[in-house]
Amino acid sequence: MEITNVGVRLVTGTSDRLKAFCTITIDDSFVVRDLKVVDGPNGLFVAMPSRKRTQRCPRCSHKNEVRARYCNECAAELPPERGDRTHDGKPASHTDIAHPINSECRELIQRCVLEAYDREAEEFQTPVSTHGEEEPPTTTPPPPSPPSPPSPTTTTRPSPSAPPGDDDAFGAGIL
Repeated sequence: MEITNVGVRLVTGTSDRLKAFCTITIDDSFVVRDLKVVDGPNGLFVAMPSRKRTQRCPRCSHKNEVRARYCNECAAELPPERGDRTHDGKPASHTDIAHPINSECRELIQRCVLEAYDREAEEFQTPVSTHGEEEPPTTTPPPPSPPSPPSPTTTTRPSPSAPPGDDDAFGAGIL
């Protein structure tokens, strides 16, 4: 198996642990989207794409999140034993859409994705001057805006009932 392409979309402007979304292509034949680069307690790692788990309400059949206690549609109390549990006994809220079957595959995906993430993050960073101060971002001036169309001119005509010479009076030309 070979990972033939890795696409990285950095997540910026947040202090969240999520650093990027990635897409990989395997053997130029199969695409896996929405892998996540996450900053965990032991450094960066790749999280596989997942979705929230749902279970139907026994009363109205509406889909509810697995951890919900009441139905979002009919407000019926949901049964307490629903689905798989995590290691601490809570209902599992997400399930993987795609994941590697063995550690060799996981390590290959993680290595390729993190290498691509490092390259993308390095290209994104602001250049630093020789004095250790950040250089101001270079910006190009915006192109000149096209000339605005001439504004329509309105002409006010004296109303037939207005006495001559009253054109400048308040409300002249309204009627």
